[in-house]
Amino acid sequence: MIPKIPTRIVLDTNVCLDLFVFRDPRWLRLMQALTDGEVEAVTRADCRMEWRIVLGYAHLGLDEAMQARMSAEFDALIRPCTETISDAGVKLPVCRDTDDQKFMELAYETGATMLITKDKALLKLAHKTQKAGLFQIVTPEVWVGMGSISTGN
Repeated sequence: MIPKIPTRIVLDTNVCLDLFVFRDPRWLRLMQALTDGEVEAVTRADCRMEWRIVLGYAHLGLDEAMQARMSAEFDALIRPCTETISDAGVKLPVCRDTDDQKFMELAYETGATMLITKDKALLKLAHKTQKAGLFQIVTPEVWVGMGSISTGN
């Protein structure tokens, strides 16, 4: 039996908050896919740094021990990816929110098939990235609603 290669995805910070901090039951299927290795979520240094900074936001009320636990869970399920798979010569659409451009770059550079986000500025670019054959930009609701893991663009 040939082992199935997991679908590579990128999760933005708000989706990670829903998964790791708030334990949103609507995304249980996504968390299970991460845990079971059906999908391979990737990150890079600047995206991981944003995650760590957000964990420290006072309104989340996470003490240092909880922040460390959330970081450890993130690190256990989201792999740092330093290799570049895709040609850097392609011009990506520009996100209106410059802080979110890094997630598009990560999805493209690592050959991810999907960027899962709730961010409106990123979602507005979904048609452009899909039309260009790059990657899909979908909400967690859409991903869960797909029923099975998508393995292509």
